[in-house]
Amino acid sequence: MAELSGPAWVSRFPTSTSKADLVPAFRTAVDNFIAALEAGGASVSIAATRRPPERAYLMHYAWKIGRQNLNAASVPAMDGVDIQWAHANAGASKVAANQMVSGYGIVFAPALTSRHSEGRAIDMTITDFVGKTFNNAAGQPTVVSSAAQLHALGAGYGVRKLVSDPPHWSDDGH
Repeated sequence: MAELSGPAWVSRFPTSTSKADLVPAFRTAVDNFIAALEAGGASVSIAATRRPPERAYLMHYAWKIGRQNLNAASVPAMDGVDIQWAHANAGASKVAANQMVSGYGIVFAPALTSRHSEGRAIDMTITDFVGKTFNNAAGQPTVVSSAAQLHALGAGYGVRKLVSDPPHWSDDGH
């Protein structure tokens, strides 16, 4: 028997926060970028790395039902996720979906397949970087006085910023 959607689903299929779960080439780029940042006195807090496809599915359809009014009965099933999206009525389905959206802390519409599910993205917050000097990927000291300069520094390491999504960095900027 499928379990109704709602906040209990949020703790299932957790997203990793470990750099070890990233694909090898991107993991190396991230390790090198973060090492340079920390050596220069910046602080880095990792919120997410690899997201299991089951979690991406839950996040994607919770958003679609809760924020975009998708008919809950039309959501395709996913193997291994025994969820019942459709409640007694559309309003109850939307409330449960929005509880999930809130529980996940979703700010932007989550993709069903993303760089996170491929191990090619990291959500991290970088603070205490303004006015500090960091070595770029070539080992040259670089003063960073703006977010744009921080993004350029990351790109040199192969860690590209998606400017529209505050914590999101990936191997290709998406």
